[in-house]
Amino acid sequence: MMTKKIVPALVWSFCFLFCAVSYAQNSNVTESGKVERVAPRDGFYDRYLHKEKKILAYDFIHEKDVFWEKRVWRLIDIREKRNHIFKDEKTPFISILLDAAKAGDITLYHHSFGGEFSEPMTQGEAANVGVTTDTIFIFKPEDFSEEMKIVHNELNYEDIQKYRVKEVYFFDEETSKLDVRILGIAPIIDRKDDNGNYLNSGPMFWTYYPELRETLARSEAFNTHNDAARMSWEDVFEARLFGSYITKESNVYDRRIKDYRSDPMAVLLESDKIKDGIFHFEHDLWTY
Repeated sequence: MMTKKIVPALVWSFCFLFCAVSYAQNSNVTESGKVERVAPRDGFYDRYLHKEKKILAYDFIHEKDVFWEKRVWRLIDIREKRNHIFKDEKTPFISILLDAAKAGDITLYHHSFGGEFSEPMTQGEAANVGVTTDTIFIFKPEDFSEEMKIVHNELNYEDIQKYRVKEVYFFDEETSKLDVRILGIAPIIDRKDDNGNYLNSGPMFWTYYPELRETLARSEAFNTHNDAARMSWEDVFEARLFGSYITKESNVYDRRIKDYRSDPMAVLLESDKIKDGIFHFEHDLWTY
């Protein structure tokens, strides 16, 4: 008789303990004793690898070991299928740059001809990047008058369709290989007048890539082939997992390709010519 009473009591005690543990796992208790519910995990395991990822330091390059170098500027058009990850609906690439700048993790630089990173923005300027100001007039039916109001418009991420990348190809005698390192990344935006008419396109700002690497290493990039194997944005740039074409190479006239090739097809052919020239330079160094 005693056994029959003990067994149900043990069952009810176990159920109560299980519920209490389950509730505790989804709640936090503050110092005041108030219980705060924690949102349930969207998945069956915690993702933390990218948050704790550390970047690998570049090899030190001595000036005497570099006997050939060429600077090029590339354009990444995120409307291309291969580059759609740059406009991820949840976390577009431009939002990663702006959030890091607002948090003080990276420095934004004003655009200068060539992007030399010579004019850093202040924290206030970085916080207001992309914000535009409009003046509107509101009609007041009470006295048939108009009231002027200033409206601040936040940046629409969909307006960023291209990115400019500044990089350096060089041949390192110590390792006997051709290497490339990115120096800077700049989002491109269309500039318009007060009436909304198109004026020109240009960089909003420049980011210094070596400083940006740590932020990119902790930021996930969408993998279209495998949700479990998420890449970091540093992986995307270091492994060259993006489509682009060269728009400029270092030259005595400091000209872009479109300054001396007006036809769009001719621009792409000239871009391929520069790319092939870099490849053949390394290829011709060796005897087979």
